[in-house]
Amino acid sequence: MAEIFKDAGYATAHIGKWHLGFTAPTMPNAQGFDYSFGHMGGCIDNYSHFFYWVPPNRHDLYQNGKEIWRTGDYFPTLMVDEAAKFMEVNREKPFFMYWAINLPHYPLQGTEKWRRRYAHIKDEKRRRYAAFMSSMDEAIGDLLEEIDNLGLRENTIVVFQSDHGHSVESRTFGGGGNSGPYRGAKSSFFEGGIRVPAMIRWPGKIPAGEVRGQMSISVDWLPTLAEFVGVPLPKRKFDGKSLVKVIQSDTAKSQHSEFHWMGRGNNPQWAVREGDWKLIGNPRDPTVASPLSKDNKLFLVNLSIDVGEQNNLRNTHPDQLNRLKSIHNRWVADLRGSN
Repeated sequence: MAEIFKDAGYATAHIGKWHLGFTAPTMPNAQGFDYSFGHMGGCIDNYSHFFYWVPPNRHDLYQNGKEIWRTGDYFPTLMVDEAAKFMEVNREKPFFMYWAINLPHYPLQGTEKWRRRYAHIKDEKRRRYAAFMSSMDEAIGDLLEEIDNLGLRENTIVVFQSDHGHSVESRTFGGGGNSGPYRGAKSSFFEGGIRVPAMIRWPGKIPAGEVRGQMSISVDWLPTLAEFVGVPLPKRKFDGKSLVKVIQSDTAKSQHSEFHWMGRGNNPQWAVREGDWKLIGNPRDPTVASPLSKDNKLFLVNLSIDVGEQNNLRNTHPDQLNRLKSIHNRWVADLRGSN
């Protein structure tokens, strides 16, 4: 996306999490970003900016590919400051900014203000998660305020996109999030792991205060934003489909007939969805103590009648199972052929 917008004359910036590599060719400045500030690994301590995972511990804060130090400064605040500076410098010309906030990824380091606000919550994991979520909300609010202060509100498209469900890992104290009616969490292809919120704001240009339920996926944002601002896409295959019609009308049909997910490893989790029917292979549900049985190696659901994915229909609807499995196998073959 950054390469395409840069070629169209946009100033481009990455601010926040990257997680795509530490080498020069894999870092943001080699991927279409004029400016980059943030951490290159999966997570950092928000004050020391060290990556605490397995020894040796690694300091992880970079500006345009060079290590920098801001010890003691709260990383979300640094992100807002960096975004404000970039927008002020480029306010008179088009810009594209990927503001990849690392919250609420662990470690759950909410600010003192929000720790006090939720001190009454007895459940530690809920208390820490609430403080961290509100710390994230406040940082996003500060970013939106910077847009307003620069007079860019009416001429700036803002997209918010979550990446996956809440974590129940030990580093989040077992998980303080809640998937509502959906089963599963992060690392699961049940709906609690993959059905996430997204929002778009463009005052005066698109409907406001409305909700859409059509099927869409994160890679749809590239063709959507390109269409909105008139940036031509290269003539090659894109997995994403423009959401412009869906955003403009709640009666528009989804541009997708099917969706696919694929995990990693020797026996990866995978999923395919067509309409209301969904098939998960090698399913995982980290919210339950015991793993799914061998009988659930293929898990078939109809989301129109079982949004909580509690009943496996593999034995009662073999026709649907075989059809979805065939669709998945075709997609895998096509994926391997494209590589």
